[in-house]
Amino acid sequence: MASKKTTRLDPAQVAETALRLLNERGLEGLTLRAIAQELHVQAPALYWHFKNKQALLDEMATVMYRQMVADPAARPAGDVSWQERILAVNRGLRAGLLRYRDGAKVYSGARFTGTDHAADMERELGALVDAGFSLRDAVRASTTAYLFTLGFVTEEQGTEPVPGERREGFDVAERAQRMAAYPLAAQAGAELFGDYDSGFEEGLRIIVAGIAATYGPRD
Repeated sequence: MASKKTTRLDPAQVAETALRLLNERGLEGLTLRAIAQELHVQAPALYWHFKNKQALLDEMATVMYRQMVADPAARPAGDVSWQERILAVNRGLRAGLLRYRDGAKVYSGARFTGTDHAADMERELGALVDAGFSLRDAVRASTTAYLFTLGFVTEEQGTEPVPGERREGFDVAERAQRMAAYPLAAQAGAELFGDYDSGFEEGLRIIVAGIAATYGPRD
């Protein structure tokens, strides 16, 4: 008598399925039950790998990270300055987070399930130390840029859950009419909710300039 065929799962496979569903349902609508249905298994089978939703988010963030670093555009090319390195890494981070609805929320506070990120951390901190930063200042500099990017994308996705899909209530012209009694606040809408690409780039360069002024090597 043939034995009953069982579906074998691994954490990365579950996380990849969850990331596909994330774009359809958003983080609030993502449940272990929905993921199990997509994988054609019973929900309890997932608890073998993930004791709760946060454990799943940790694995999802790990998969997101691996996808980011696999993209050559997300890594500094060749021998570049520490400024260009920070810019490249954070541009890649933003691009990776924007691949998924609520990507920044998934990534925020997640604990990577592997240690492969340590090699990248070693390389990025080493580049700053080689440029003349102390280890402490290198950590502060890279963390500040990272937190700016994560926070920026969190706000960006609060307005546009996916690129080009704006939430109701964030139309700039309508906002300006509604706030006409407050002319400066009304006009600010175009800057706040307009061109996120240029806003990010300008903000990141401000962060890098601040890092140079505060922690950067002195001649």
